[in-house]
Amino acid sequence: MSLYVALQMDPVEAVSIEGDSTFRIGLEAEARGHRLFQYTADQLSYSEGRVVARGRPITLRREAGNHVSFGDWAELDLSEFDVIWLRQDPPFDMAYITNTHLLDRVHPETFVVNDPFWVRNSPEKLLVLDFPDLTPPTLITRSPALIRAFREKHGDIIVKPLYGNGGAGIFHLRPEDSNLSSLIETFSSISREPVIAQKYLPAVVKGDKRIILIDGEPVGAINRVPAKGEARSNMHVGGRPEKIGLTTREREICARIGPVLREKGLLFTGIDVIDGWLTEINVTSPTGIQELERFDGVNAAALIWDAVERKLAERQRA
Repeated sequence: MSLYVALQMDPVEAVSIEGDSTFRIGLEAEARGHRLFQYTADQLSYSEGRVVARGRPITLRREAGNHVSFGDWAELDLSEFDVIWLRQDPPFDMAYITNTHLLDRVHPETFVVNDPFWVRNSPEKLLVLDFPDLTPPTLITRSPALIRAFREKHGDIIVKPLYGNGGAGIFHLRPEDSNLSSLIETFSSISREPVIAQKYLPAVVKGDKRIILIDGEPVGAINRVPAKGEARSNMHVGGRPEKIGLTTREREICARIGPVLREKGLLFTGIDVIDGWLTEINVTSPTGIQELERFDGVNAAALIWDAVERKLAERQRA
C-alpha cells in the first residue's frame, strides 16, 4: 500500500529531529514507501467548493542540519491525498478550530488523523471531564469567588488557561499566596475564556507521566520530571524525560478511556497522569514517541502506521 500523505504541521525545517513526533511519523511513512507533502496551517484554504493547501513535497532524513529536502511549491486539492495528518501545535484557538472545520469537509473520504470533528470537540482539558472519578478535583470558571472557595477547600491548587499548551501560563498557588486576585485579573484582561483550576498533586515533583495510546491501546509511557523549583514538567521548559513503565492503576485508566478514544477516531493520543490521576487527554498534537522509542525500543510510529493502514484497508473492503 503506497499512500500520498499530507503533513499539516509547523515548519518542518525548524523541528527537532530527536524529539519531534511528526518528524518520526514522516520518517516511518517514507520507510513504507509513502510520499510526503508538507504545508503549514496558514496555507489551508477553502476555494469555490474545494479545500486546498499550498505546500511542497518533502523528503526527510535523520541528519542534523540537513533533515529535509523540498520539492516545488504547489497548491493541491486535499482530495488528492490518501491521508492527512492534523499535527500543527496548539494553542487551540479559533484558527485551530476553523482548520478542523475545513478538514471536516474532506474527511473521511481523505482519511484525517486525528478525526477533526473530535479534535475540535475533545480539547485536552475538557475531554477528561467525562471521567470525573479518574481526575483530581477540578474547577472551570471565570468566577474569582469560586476560585477562592476552591483554594480554601483544597489548599494548594494549580491554575492554568483552559486552552493553553506547553506549560504556558501555569501557576501553583499555595494557601498563603497573595497573588490570586492579581492572577485572576491578568487572565481576565487578556482573554474571555474560563480558567481551569485543579487540586495540586505533590507527587508531580517525581514526574508527570505521558502515556501513548494508539487506537485506544496503551503502547508505553515516559516520565517527565520537573526541573528543581519548577511546577511544570513539560520538556521544552526543562522537564527531564526518563524511562518508566505502567502501573495497574494506569492500565485501568487506559481501559476506561481507550474505547472512547477509538470510537471518536482519536487514533494517536497522549494522556497525562500524575500519581494515578488523569489530568489531560492530548488529541491535538501529542508528543513523546521518540523518547519512548529510545527508552523502551517501542516503535510507536510503526504501530501508528499499522493502525492507519489497517483502517484504510478496512474501508476499501467495506
